[in-house]
Amino acid sequence: MWWVVAVVLAVVLVATYVTWLAARVDRLHARVTAAAAALDAQLVRRAVAAVNLADGEHPELREAAAAALAAGPEDRVAAENDLTRQLRAWQGKAEAGDVETTSRRVALARQVHEDLVRDALNTRRRKWVRMLRLARKHPRPAFFDMEEPTLAP
Repeated sequence: MWWVVAVVLAVVLVATYVTWLAARVDRLHARVTAAAAALDAQLVRRAVAAVNLADGEHPELREAAAAALAAGPEDRVAAENDLTRQLRAWQGKAEAGDVETTSRRVALARQVHEDLVRDALNTRRRKWVRMLRLARKHPRPAFFDMEEPTLAP
């Protein structure tokens, strides 16, 4: 009779762990999605601030900002890297306070996104997650590999 209690207890413990792990996978992927949306919003704010900074006087900067705003998902990293290089080139030639602020916010949003992607990928590599395919309903998160967006003060 004691073995029945032991088996039931083992089943309850395993079920509890698997339920907790599945919820963790879902939460991490939801946080990655939210962080990606926040990063996108900050990138758009930075591009708009760059357009305002260009204001007709800096056509290369305006073109880079417009390209960043219009870029699709596959071209986004390259367009953002080009905008970062243009902002660094024009830094000091014009008042860039808003652009510097939004660039710092982009850096912070990117760091949060990268940390969450790393955590989600590590969780997806766990033995139980792979065996039970707990992450199958979520797309594999990807890093946003852009240059460091902060501008020197």
